[in-house]
Amino acid sequence: MTIDATLNKRLRRVVRKHDRMQKNGVVHRVGRDGLIRSRARLFRPQFPFKSLFVLVAVLVVFKALLFAQMGAGNYAAQVSELRAGNAVERVGAYVMQEEPITAGLGGFLKQFFFNS
Repeated sequence: MTIDATLNKRLRRVVRKHDRMQKNGVVHRVGRDGLIRSRARLFRPQFPFKSLFVLVAVLVVFKALLFAQMGAGNYAAQVSELRAGNAVERVGAYVMQEEPITAGLGGFLKQFFFNS
């Protein structure tokens, strides 16, 4: 191997490491000798659990507001009407079905927003 080949090989390795550092971020470690070493942070794609939680919370509050506005009887009638529809409406009926959290939160919200 010639000197140019080894230099090019080392240069490619340094450039690849630098690109990973720019893409994923850098982790600094202090070694036993006191020298600070930088290396690329490991990239681990993560599922956005926070966004999923916010989406579910918004859906539950929306269902509770509908439940509070329509009342238990009308809400159940609308959900049963959805169950009789096509596949998309049946999925909507499954998502919008009444559950204890929806009923409890709806009853709580009714006294603040719908005083009739």
